[in-house]
Amino acid sequence: MATVESVVAVPEWFAGAIAELPEHREVEVDGCVIHLRCWGRAGTPGVVLVHGGSAHSGWWDHIAPLLATTRRVVALDLSGHGDSGVRSRYPSEVWVEEVLAAAAAGGIAGRPYIVGHSMGGRVTAEVGVRHPDAVAGLVIIDSPFQEPSAEAIAGALGRRSRTYPTEDEICGRFRTVPEQAVLLPYVARHVARESVRDTGTEWVWKFDPEMVPKRLENGLIPPLGSLRGVRAPVLYIRCEHGLVARDRALEIARLFEPAATVVELAEAGHHPMMDQPLPLVATLRTALALWDVR
Repeated sequence: MATVESVVAVPEWFAGAIAELPEHREVEVDGCVIHLRCWGRAGTPGVVLVHGGSAHSGWWDHIAPLLATTRRVVALDLSGHGDSGVRSRYPSEVWVEEVLAAAAAGGIAGRPYIVGHSMGGRVTAEVGVRHPDAVAGLVIIDSPFQEPSAEAIAGALGRRSRTYPTEDEICGRFRTVPEQAVLLPYVARHVARESVRDTGTEWVWKFDPEMVPKRLENGLIPPLGSLRGVRAPVLYIRCEHGLVARDRALEIARLFEPAATVVELAEAGHHPMMDQPLPLVATLRTALALWDVR
């Protein structure tokens, strides 16, 4: 497995994308401050990028600038993640409202496209259900749409949050969850550095360590409801080496009516921004361009 410390030449496209520093904004949603990163010209049509569980908006730092050549791009930290505030509970409907608030506060004109990865894909689907007339299209990336088992939840509840004495040590511990066979080390290094915080005495990860218990209802994460109310077009991106089998991707597509379009991202693990970023960008650009002319 590639590690954060691996030495690989940084390609020109990545260096150029990272050099396009985002504009940082904040918006308050239900008493919690939500942090945003924004690219492209404000006041134009655009897209909101929604990260996965325990991740943050910085996972899109090398993706967003490549989408922002023709549109406003806003990536948010869902509450409990990144540089956003924490809550006493994390019901999915609150994350839905954060996504739409990010679109407005981030300067997107009109109905946004929403792109969500993994857990963020589930949030994206719920945005389409709860606010069917507020979105122009949904892209869901390798989201299994299955709640973790009781055993998996018990395991998560049993894990203790760790702290580290130095930035180098904590960044050296950076891993994707689930781990995958290929990580581009220059991407992993950047994301790792954006994933940690100095408390003054130690280094910690930028997510609420109580996330799992704060999401539970009656000991389980509430199941996803019906997706039949989504009116916007939906693209489902299945990663070839990700979490979702081909048959399951087709089942997920049929949860929507009309069914979502399914595209397979070849050679990609569950976190395609980490191993296949340019094919991911090409897929997103194509889908959004086609939807632009509907």
